[in-house]
Amino acid sequence: MSKFLLWLIMLPSALWKSLGADNQQLRAILYAKLLMDNRKPLAFGGNKGVQRKKKKPGKNTSVRMMLLSLIMGFIYVLPVIITEQDVVLGLTLFYTLFMVFLTFTLITDFSNILIDTKDKYILFARPVSDKTVMLSRLLYIAIYLFRLVVPMSIPAWIIFGILRGWLAAIWFVLPLVLVLFMVLFFVCGMYLFIIRISKPGKFKDVLNYFQIGFSIVFFATWMLSSRMMNPDMIKGLDLTAFDWARWLPPYWIAASYTWIEPGVKAFPYTKLLSILAVVVPLFSLYATVKWLAPTFVRKLSDGDAEPASDNNEKVVEGKKQKNNKILYSVLNVFNKDEGSKAGFIITWLQTARSRTFKMKVFPSFAFVPVYFFYILMTGNKSLTDVWANLSDGYSYISLLYMTFFVMLNALNYVTMSEQYKAAWVYYSAPIEKPGAILAGAFKAMWVKYFLPFMIAIAIFVVFIWGPYTILDVVLATVNITLFTVAMMTMSYRLLPFSKKEQIKESGGKSVFRMFGVFFIIGLLGGIHYIITKISTFGTVLAKIGLEDFVPASWFAGISFSTKLVFLILSSIFLKLVFTSLKNTDWNNLKNDDSDY
Repeated sequence: MSKFLLWLIMLPSALWKSLGADNQQLRAILYAKLLMDNRKPLAFGGNKGVQRKKKKPGKNTSVRMMLLSLIMGFIYVLPVIITEQDVVLGLTLFYTLFMVFLTFTLITDFSNILIDTKDKYILFARPVSDKTVMLSRLLYIAIYLFRLVVPMSIPAWIIFGILRGWLAAIWFVLPLVLVLFMVLFFVCGMYLFIIRISKPGKFKDVLNYFQIGFSIVFFATWMLSSRMMNPDMIKGLDLTAFDWARWLPPYWIAASYTWIEPGVKAFPYTKLLSILAVVVPLFSLYATVKWLAPTFVRKLSDGDAEPASDNNEKVVEGKKQKNNKILYSVLNVFNKDEGSKAGFIITWLQTARSRTFKMKVFPSFAFVPVYFFYILMTGNKSLTDVWANLSDGYSYISLLYMTFFVMLNALNYVTMSEQYKAAWVYYSAPIEKPGAILAGAFKAMWVKYFLPFMIAIAIFVVFIWGPYTILDVVLATVNITLFTVAMMTMSYRLLPFSKKEQIKESGGKSVFRMFGVFFIIGLLGGIHYIITKISTFGTVLAKIGLEDFVPASWFAGISFSTKLVFLILSSIFLKLVFTSLKNTDWNNLKNDDSDY
């Protein structure tokens, strides 16, 4: 498969040469990248990247990825079905979904390919031009996306061919290529803009926060808009009623269908607009490689080696001293022994430096409120209606327990690192029980991420539902902390940042465990909800005329007292479980089968 794709991408070699690339060097670079990519282990199932003795090297990874993409392709069948009634509308929706997905994938997952400067140690020492290096990165991403896009489009391709005929099925390939080029060079242009406005050496940090922000916006828009979407509204939608839609790239590409079936419903002068679907991607390709690529590669390389000025050094040193003062003041409050302090400092500092950790964990802070409102927007309710009736009922308990996802995400990724082999330092230290390091790592995550987020959620809950929810906030905080410590004790007894990022558990075991986690945290939240609901029983009795037998105030007292008992028991169990975690010895520490 890789050889075929390499042959296919090198067919327009005359074009690559006219753009300033050396075809022989370009082919050699792409061949090496595809060879390494095909040997890369998948992040799931049996081929999970764990180093074992006598393990055969991975093969056909790209084929397996294409099979997964084929399964995912059934998501995009629904817009194609609409093409039976309105072909341009259905195709516009289809290409919009495709472009959004590809843009999201490029921004969140493939920036390391585009901005990776490790190859400069090999390529820059040889007579390889900037244009050849940049074009090799772009074409490698194009190949990667080709392996992703083609299998994913096959279900929609087949359905479209059945609905519109064989000529439409043949035409279907061209717009996919246009979508691929348009998205690819849109993202490249965005990266070029970011690298121009960012300070030298800070591009990757700026890009990382941009990726996080884009992920949050994408997720929130997708979830909430899908909840507000009414199927009947889609059926009655007339695209020609929205004049601004003609200037959107998905419409240009969808409108190219009028080349083979001129009689379909579309905007006037659609054929002229559809020409943009071809002109814009080709012009972007030429402009990016011909003019912007040399600046892009040069700035990346210069940014890695950019020396800091005297003023910058003073500013950085001042920030470090201020941050260290805050760190050590917090450190001494939450830790007494030296082992816990070491685990606390390592986790606190490394979570701030690891881009992978921030990329995986930070979006979960926004996902919690988005999920909360998504659940409330049942029955196609609008966001305005949900907000107006938000203070009714006890939905805040669900919001409080949803904060568990932040700790779960942090717990999962705090053990992973690209520099996992540096964990040998744990074994060289004179520490009797590594559980102290685990306890310190947990406290760092709890103080740095969970506690501030829980305080923000608590302020929102108290503001909307009233001061009587303060006890609920405290109880939920203790329950979530208890369950997280229990999870870390049973399943995550790994030293911080000591495991390969690609290690994943087998699919069946991982799914079973995840269902178990959701069930238990849901059970805790359910018990909490029932105890809170007891306070409303007096109102129920008043409606049926039995308030004289059992005063309503009794039920409020019972609910409050039960919560206090629940809080005390949870606190006791938390103390016991945390002590068990702290007493973990070297024999009970989980081994990730890596050699240090």
